[in-house]
Amino acid sequence: MSTETLYNTYRTPLFSMAYRMLGSVMDAEDIVQEAFLAYDQLPDAAAIRNERAFLYKIVTNRCLDLLRSSAKKRELYVGPWLPEPLLENDTLNADPSDVYLQKETISTAYLLLLQQLNAVERAVFLLREIFNYSYDEIADMIGKSSANCRQIFHRAQKSIHFDPEQTPSISVAEGQIKEFVNSLLQGNTNKLLELLSENVVLYSDGGGKVKAAQIPIVGMKRVAALLQNLHHMYTGKIKYAFVRVNGMPGIRLITDDQLQYIFSFAFHRHQIQTIYTVANPEKLRHV
Repeated sequence: MSTETLYNTYRTPLFSMAYRMLGSVMDAEDIVQEAFLAYDQLPDAAAIRNERAFLYKIVTNRCLDLLRSSAKKRELYVGPWLPEPLLENDTLNADPSDVYLQKETISTAYLLLLQQLNAVERAVFLLREIFNYSYDEIADMIGKSSANCRQIFHRAQKSIHFDPEQTPSISVAEGQIKEFVNSLLQGNTNKLLELLSENVVLYSDGGGKVKAAQIPIVGMKRVAALLQNLHHMYTGKIKYAFVRVNGMPGIRLITDDQLQYIFSFAFHRHQIQTIYTVANPEKLRHV
């Protein structure tokens, strides 16, 4: 199979693997490009029996290397760390029904659950849970025994508490996000509080580059007050658009001084449970 054919066949799933591992759109794209370049430069690529597994092995190990080398940088990150938002046009024009980009397992909430795993646990979990590799194949990819990979997977699985049924349909979520924006614009506090879960949490990722809350804001009244204060502060100075962020409806705000804010949401019982705001310009260069 030619490198071009392989690229067209596996680019999207390899990107989704790297993105879930790293939480970075740009790094994931770079690693996928590097994997195909490495494959293309092999002296005898025709001798490879399983090109798909070979490419996943390259991508997985490059992700592991990058995570190890950037661990200190993550420890020193200013304020809450959130993954780079994946907007609809960043998904490499994939078919929206593509199993590798299903909204539940590409959502901001799911990516943050994955971040609770160490790098090797994350790799084993994803290769088994999302990409359906056998333990023998995973063992070959990451250089551990099959039995060890099985243990790692079951340990990781116990740490991932994710209920996809809490994720509303796209149409329901879209309606709630529009109501959320309208209640802010109209100053309708009662409606805003109805939409928010009592224990709603707002995370702001400014990375120390722009002004953002350096600790999570907890509770519907505190979150509502913060959002309303920001709205009053920027009245007439914001353009907003409804966009698809990590497979779900979200919001893109641009201020008159060209600061960007990407909002994504998690839900519980059809109320907004978590609000994720990425404003760090380094994480929005691809947007």
